[in-house]
Amino acid sequence: MSSPQSPKSPRKPESPGGKAASPEPNPAPPAIVALSAEEIREAGILPGAHWTEQPIEQIDDDGASTIGSIASTTASLTSSIFQYRTVHGRTYHGEIGNAESWEPNDQRHVDSMDLLHHALMLSLGDKLFLSPLDKQKIHKVLDVGTGTGLWAIDFADEFPKAEVIGTDVTPIQPAWVPPNVKFELDDCNRDWTWNENSFDFIHLRMLIGVISDWHNVFRNAFRCAKPGGYVESMATSAYVRSDDGSVKKGSALEQWHGIFWEGGKKLGRTFKAVEDDLQKKAMEEAGFVDITVKDFEIPLGTWPEDKKLAEVGLWWKMSVESDIEGYLNYLCNALLGWTSEETLAFCAHMKKELADPNIHGYFLLRVVYGRKP
Repeated sequence: MSSPQSPKSPRKPESPGGKAASPEPNPAPPAIVALSAEEIREAGILPGAHWTEQPIEQIDDDGASTIGSIASTTASLTSSIFQYRTVHGRTYHGEIGNAESWEPNDQRHVDSMDLLHHALMLSLGDKLFLSPLDKQKIHKVLDVGTGTGLWAIDFADEFPKAEVIGTDVTPIQPAWVPPNVKFELDDCNRDWTWNENSFDFIHLRMLIGVISDWHNVFRNAFRCAKPGGYVESMATSAYVRSDDGSVKKGSALEQWHGIFWEGGKKLGRTFKAVEDDLQKKAMEEAGFVDITVKDFEIPLGTWPEDKKLAEVGLWWKMSVESDIEGYLNYLCNALLGWTSEETLAFCAHMKKELADPNIHGYFLLRVVYGRKP
């Protein structure tokens, strides 16, 4: 692995602003149909009722899901975009292009995403990126799928002379930001409206389950990057593994990846970017050179003996625990047909397993970057 320290569980013995004219909106995506019982069985996913039948001690959790009150936003985001849809009590963004988010955009999930930002930085050794950037040559940066905007804000602080633009399909970014940051509403699955050779650095982080065509996204990134500019993508695997067999078959941790993999098939937006090596393949096809792949083994929890890895695992555990329901709500309810009670029961088992120091689960995080010649 590229990580200098990987967790090892015990082993057995053109318009103003530089954007071209917006294209016509793409047709609306087809309605999502829940997986059939046969499809669920073939995928090896246990039924929702299984989790309500398993005994588990009560876990304290407020279970609250509140809609974040957003009083204002940047000038590029108008009030008309604050239209959310509700699924089983959680809010999701309105329809923008072909976008349909599986993640909520309410305050509880925003808080979880902020924790995740810190976990991701720790995973990279307290770094925002791994590309070999020349600070004197970074003038314009695009953060695709910016989420809560913390990466864009931190990058802008580190590169105060660079203009940083963060795009997303939902307006959950703060209004008060550094003067060299702005946020815009955009769906990366549509044809990008930026002019050719616009950006010195394009950053795409955690877009699993979001991108419908990875090759098309990186073709757009190649066109919009300046010659010599870098594009960097970070993605994680949903597959939780252990070297000592402590992640048991049929456990919530073992079932986690199946829910996301099958959900991605149904959504038409895969969660298997790491398993299918989509980042590297799409970069190669687009024409990038000097492509570098770095894999990191990320622990879930504080079980590693190495203190730095234990800290990484703690922040990942806190990020996931803070809103497990938000990560699973849409996939389990809309795609698997589970009731809210069944989803909550699964989440309770997940929390119990994450808190068990005898379970040494970890997953792969992959960073791929390349240069436009």
